[in-house]
Amino acid sequence: MIVLSCCFTLSNCKKIEEFPVDIQSSDFVWKGLNAYYLYQDQIEDLSDRRFDNDSQLENYLSAPSSPENLFNSLTLSADTYSSLVDDYTSIDTPTPLRSAFTTGFEFAVIRDPTRLDSVVGYGLDVLPLSYAATQPISRGQFFYAVLNENNDTIKFAEDNYEDALLNYTQDTLKLLMADYDGITMTPNDLRVDLVREEYQYPSISRSSIIDMGPQQVGYVMYNNDFSGNYTNDLNTLMLNFINQSVNELVLDFRYNIGGGAFDNTVAELASMITGQFQNQVLIKETWNLKAQSYFEANESDSLLTRFPTTLKNGLPINGLNLTDVYIILNGRDFGGNSVLELLINSLGAYMNVHVIGSNTNGDNLGYITLYDSSDYDIFDVNMNHTYALQPTLLSFSNANDETYDNGFNPVITICPIEDPLELGELGQITDPILASVLDFISTGTAGPAIPCNDFGFEVLYHSIDTQRLVNNRIFIKRDLPDLGR
Repeated sequence: MIVLSCCFTLSNCKKIEEFPVDIQSSDFVWKGLNAYYLYQDQIEDLSDRRFDNDSQLENYLSAPSSPENLFNSLTLSADTYSSLVDDYTSIDTPTPLRSAFTTGFEFAVIRDPTRLDSVVGYGLDVLPLSYAATQPISRGQFFYAVLNENNDTIKFAEDNYEDALLNYTQDTLKLLMADYDGITMTPNDLRVDLVREEYQYPSISRSSIIDMGPQQVGYVMYNNDFSGNYTNDLNTLMLNFINQSVNELVLDFRYNIGGGAFDNTVAELASMITGQFQNQVLIKETWNLKAQSYFEANESDSLLTRFPTTLKNGLPINGLNLTDVYIILNGRDFGGNSVLELLINSLGAYMNVHVIGSNTNGDNLGYITLYDSSDYDIFDVNMNHTYALQPTLLSFSNANDETYDNGFNPVITICPIEDPLELGELGQITDPILASVLDFISTGTAGPAIPCNDFGFEVLYHSIDTQRLVNNRIFIKRDLPDLGR
């Protein structure tokens, strides 16, 4: 009761419309953070006892300062994810389906730092149904030069590869191919012409089923964002896996572009992988003391996310009923993605989650967009300004109360740079990374080390890296009580 009484210390403050217009946005910033900022108890100026009356608060907010400066002064300097949005109309739009003007050829450019004139490009992926997919080019092939608009041969160097491969003005990119063993580059008289065109990325880059006798391994390479645009197609794929008796699952996210998601999207993915834990607790939330006390006393179940049985659109979720899942993360300087980390931790209470990649950062935090209204929803929002808050509001743990602020360690480590000389074919056992995972599935132990960047190549450009989205965090949707307004 003492805690709850603190929640309403400022309950007699003036209503929004009674504050002067010029400080209403600052009033919203202070009260939103006072009510829900996860670290509210660490910020002296956000204390419920900071102001004795409305006049003191109004004087504080009237000091010459922008809402941005006020926000920065009321959040921890180490909290780099909380944000103040100056125009909420810029964020209230659905995430579009992923598309691009591209040849469909993903590639990297490397150089040998021990030698001059050693710049060379190589294929990472050929996107399905793209222009590149119609041409004789594939992952692992090398190219050393282009033909420009005058049909001059432009051999790659550190100061020209960007203009040659990215900023060219002609309609067609004309690649000159070569054989390369890490030391000697030999032109092979092959030329591949590529044309950019509008491209709609498929929901799933590629999938396959690998027959390993009693083990039927479903493989999925997913390279899109986690917006929820593609969950229906993933669910359809899981049904196909069920019909094909898949009993092991490899999720390959090494070329995934990242981005954020809502917690219910993560929950839907978790139910597709499992299916035998319907309505059991998947995710637990911990808010600041003020909000946590309210939720525990009034709506404790709202702090829990359970395994769903249907998608957001009402379709039943197709669960594989697995006991193990193998998740390949990006090995190239991968620090973590909040969506994947939440999925890994949440599933870890119920099944064996095998991480392949590199150590993750440990981003276990959640967010809500707060608007300037009595319940922080966009309905009945204060029309005198367009500010919105996206502060850190909560942390996540799983059904066993395990969290992951220290990240996850992989059972199989991927080198920061895949070996350009031994890439293999994605989704097939010739891919050294997938081969290592399949060996782990069949033996239960990690096999020989995955081929690494033995020549010490330096990556100058990586086309997939340029497409990766900022880690846009895990958001939740919640009707919020009017704490402290």
